[in-house]
Amino acid sequence: MNVAVSESQDDVFLQQIEVLKRHLAADPRSLRDVFVADGTRAMAWEFQQPELGAAFTGVLWNLLLKDDEMAGVVQRFLWDLPLKFKRKFIRALDEHLSGRYPMFAGLSEGWPAESYIPPYVRPPEERAADFELVNTGYLGYRALGYSLREVDLFVWLEALRDKQCEDRPCELGVLKEKIREVEAKAVGGCPVKIHIPEMLDLLGKGRIRQALELIESCNPLPNVTGRVCPQEHQCQGVCKHTKRPIEIGQLEWYLPEHEKLADPDRLARFRGITSPWERAEKPPIAVVGSGPSGLINAYLLASEGYPVTVFEAFHELGGVLRYGIPEFRLPNSLIDDVVTKIDLLGGKFVRNFVVGKSATLDDLKAAGFWKIFVGSGAGLPTFMNVPGEHLNGVMSANEFLTRVNLMRGRSPDYETPLPEVEGRHVLVIGGGNTAMDAARTAKRLGGKVTIVYRRTQAEMPCRVEELHHALEEGIVLAELKGPREFTGDPHSHFVTHAIVDVNELGEPDASGRRRPQATGEVIEMPADLVIMALGNKSNPIIPEAEPDLKLSRWGTIEVEDGQETSIPDVYTGGDAARGGSTAILAAGDGQAAARQIVGEIPFAVEEVRDRVAKALAYTETGQARQEIMEQAEIAEGIVEMTVRAPVVARAARAGQFVRVLATEDGELIPLTLADWDVTAGTIDLVIQGMGTSTKLMNRMKEGDAFAGIAGPLGRPSDIHRYGAEATVVLTAGGVGLPAIFPIAKAHLEAGNHVTMIIGFRSAGHLFWTGEEARMGRLKAEHGERLDVIYTSNDGTFGLKGFVTTPLEAMLKAGNVSNGRRIAEVVSVGPPMMMRAVSDLTKPYGVKTVVSLNSIMVDATGMCGACMVPVVQDGKAMRLHACIDGPEFDAHIVDWDKFLPRFNQFKAQEARSLESHGMR
Repeated sequence: MNVAVSESQDDVFLQQIEVLKRHLAADPRSLRDVFVADGTRAMAWEFQQPELGAAFTGVLWNLLLKDDEMAGVVQRFLWDLPLKFKRKFIRALDEHLSGRYPMFAGLSEGWPAESYIPPYVRPPEERAADFELVNTGYLGYRALGYSLREVDLFVWLEALRDKQCEDRPCELGVLKEKIREVEAKAVGGCPVKIHIPEMLDLLGKGRIRQALELIESCNPLPNVTGRVCPQEHQCQGVCKHTKRPIEIGQLEWYLPEHEKLADPDRLARFRGITSPWERAEKPPIAVVGSGPSGLINAYLLASEGYPVTVFEAFHELGGVLRYGIPEFRLPNSLIDDVVTKIDLLGGKFVRNFVVGKSATLDDLKAAGFWKIFVGSGAGLPTFMNVPGEHLNGVMSANEFLTRVNLMRGRSPDYETPLPEVEGRHVLVIGGGNTAMDAARTAKRLGGKVTIVYRRTQAEMPCRVEELHHALEEGIVLAELKGPREFTGDPHSHFVTHAIVDVNELGEPDASGRRRPQATGEVIEMPADLVIMALGNKSNPIIPEAEPDLKLSRWGTIEVEDGQETSIPDVYTGGDAARGGSTAILAAGDGQAAARQIVGEIPFAVEEVRDRVAKALAYTETGQARQEIMEQAEIAEGIVEMTVRAPVVARAARAGQFVRVLATEDGELIPLTLADWDVTAGTIDLVIQGMGTSTKLMNRMKEGDAFAGIAGPLGRPSDIHRYGAEATVVLTAGGVGLPAIFPIAKAHLEAGNHVTMIIGFRSAGHLFWTGEEARMGRLKAEHGERLDVIYTSNDGTFGLKGFVTTPLEAMLKAGNVSNGRRIAEVVSVGPPMMMRAVSDLTKPYGVKTVVSLNSIMVDATGMCGACMVPVVQDGKAMRLHACIDGPEFDAHIVDWDKFLPRFNQFKAQEARSLESHGMR
C-alpha cells in the first residue's frame, strides 16, 4: 500500500502536533522543551507498535518536509532512536511511500548494512555525448522533479545508516599489522582528517549548515575532494558497512552544493573581513602552484590572517584539477568556488608566473615572503620509448586533456587545435584515472575508443566507478595487451596501427600485482590517435633552479621535518613531493604544511609591516597588465611589439622564450624573446603572421593587453669564452634574426667575436638592417668584433643565395671566417633551414646549435608536446624543447622524425584560417 503524502492523516497524532505547533509559534523558547517532550512521546508511542501505519508515516514525512523547527526536532528524534526502530521507519518508507519515491522500494532489505539510496548517475546513452556531470549526486534527483528539501531528506537517510563508530575508522583509518613487520600502520582513513563521524552526526540531526562549517574548518575543498577523492581506498574503504559503505564522498560534495541552492547570500560570512595585507600583522607567505595542495594551504593560511600570494604557471587557476580532470567529473565552477573564498579572505593570485624561471625561491624570500609552500605538481609525462612513438597522432594524456580542458579546444569559439577524433580509432594506453579521463573524453568527442592495458581489469589502479562508467559508455577494454611498436603512413607521418604483445600474468612485482609478460603472440590494432596515459615523472624546473633542494632518486622533492624541505622555511606537498598521486593526498599535504607554517613569528612589528609592503609590491608587479606599449609592422606580415612584462624582463636571458596567450579564447604560442629592458620592465616580441593565432596577435594595437605572457622559459644559451682568434657564427633566416640577436649580444658581452649571417627572401622583406636600426646600432657598439653578412634568395640584397652559401665557403676554407676559427655555429629560423645548416656542418665536425621552438601547449614540460627526437650514443631518445632546450646539438637531432611534427595540426589550422576569413 502507498499513501499520498499530502493526504496522510492520523487524527489523534495530528491534533497533538497542531497544538504543540501553536504553542511553539507563540512562545518558542519556553515551550520548546514541552514540544520535544510531548511530541516525541507521541511519536515514541507509535514506534512501539509492531509496524508504523500508513497514516502515521505520511504525517511524519510531511513534518520532515516542512524544513522548520519541528522538522529538525523530528530528525533528531529519529537519529537518536535505537537501530531496531530506525529499521521500522525505513520499512514504513519502503511500504507506504515508494509509490512517490521509487528509490525507497526495497530500501528496507538489508538496511542499513547493504541497502541505500544511491546518488543519481545520468544514463550512459545520455551522458556519453556531452561534458555535463555524470554522477550528479543526490542533487541529481532534482532533475527528476524532487524538491531541494526532499533531496535533503535523501541525504539524511544516507546519514541515518551511520553506525556511530567510536573508533572512527573513516577519519583515522584502521591499524593493520604488516607482514614480517612488528609495527602496525594505519590504512585508509581521511588524509585531511575530516571529522566524518561528527559530520554524519550533524547531518543526522538535520544541521546541514553546521556540517559544512565543520568540514570547511579543515578542508576548504569539499566539493572538489568529494568528487575526485578515491573514497573507496580511504574513508569508505574502511567503513564498517563493508558491503555497502556510507556514501561519504557524495555527502561531502553535497554540503557546499546545497549551500549554493539554499543560501544565495552564502558568502556573506566573508564580508567585513579586513584583508591580512591591510592589517599587516603577520608575515606574508608564498604558495607555488594552485592545485589541490596549494589551494588548501592558501585557504587555511589566509583564514589564519596571513597575507598569501599564490603563484600559478598557467593563465587559469586549479592546476591538475583544471587541466587534467574533465568537467564531466569535476566542473570548473567547483574550483572557482575555492578560489573565490581565498580571494574573499584576502589571498592574491599571480598567474603566468613560473617559479624556477620567472623567479627563484630566493627571489621570493628577498621580496619579503617569510615562508614558501611548493605545490608545483608532478610534471613530465612518461612514454614507453618504443619505435613509432614519434609519429603524429601519438601524444600524452596530459597534452590531450590540456587541449580539451584548460584550452577548451572542443569549443569552436577557442583557437587551440585538437587531434582528429570523431569516427577515428583511439587507443588509450594505461589503466589509471588519467587513462579513464582521456578515454571518456575521446568518447565524447566521437572516437571509437579502446583502453589498452597490460594486466587484467582486476589489477587496474583506476577508480572502480570510473572504469564502470567508461564501460557503460561503450568504451572497449583490451586486457593483457602491451604495445611494442607503432606504425604509420610514410607520407603523412600519422600513426595508423599499434603492434601489440599479448600478455599473461606472471609472478608479483614490487607493487604486489602479478607482472605482465609477453606470450609471444602479437596482434595489430588500428589506431588513428594514441594517447599515452602512463603517469608522470618529476618536473625539473624548480629543482634545477635550486641546487640546495634535496631530491629523491625519482626526482621528487624530499621532506625532512614534516612537510619542510632541505631549504629552511620552504615546504612542499602533493605531486611535487609524492610523484603522481591523488588530489586528497595532495590536500592533506597542503593542510599539514599550513599547520607547520602557523607558529611563533620571529619578527618585530615593523619588520612584519616592511615584509608585507615588499611582498605586496612584488605581487602587484606580477599582476601587472601586460600591455602593448609600442607596435609597428617592420616587414610584410611581421610585427614588432614592446610589451610591459616586468617579471619576464627581470629574469630574461639570451636564448629563452615566452609562452603567449593573446586572448582568453586564444592558443598558447611560444615566441622567442627578441630583447628586453629591465629598467622599463618591457620585452620585445617579433611576430610573423603565419597561422590564425599569430595573425590575430598582429592585429593588436598599442594599449591592448595580452591575456597572459609567461616566462622566461627554456634554458638560456650556453655562452662560452672562446678568445680573439675564434668566432661564433650565427645564422638566421627571416624572423630567426630576432632570436639570434640577444644571443649575439651575449657572446659579444662575453668578449667573443661574432659573425652573423642573416638571410631574407628579398630586399622587400628586410628589417633591423639600417644604420639607425638594431643591427646598425649593434655594429656601431662592437665594431670589429662583429661581422655581418646578409643574403637574399633573389640577390636583391647582400649575397645571392641562402645563409648556407657563405657558411659553406667558410667551412671549405678550413672552418674559418676572415682568418678566425669557427668555434661554433648557432642557427635559428625555418626548420628546413636549420636542418640544412646541420647537414652542412656535420661532416666538418663543427659544433652546431639549433633553437627548436616546436609545437607546444604549456611550455613547462607538463604536456610533452614539444618532443624532439634525438640519437645519443646510437640510442633513440626523446627530449623536450621547453625543458631540455630550446637549444640542441643539431647533429643529434633526428630531423626525419622531427620535421613532420610541424604538420600535425596543418588541417586544423587551414580550417581555422578559413573560418576567420584569412586564407
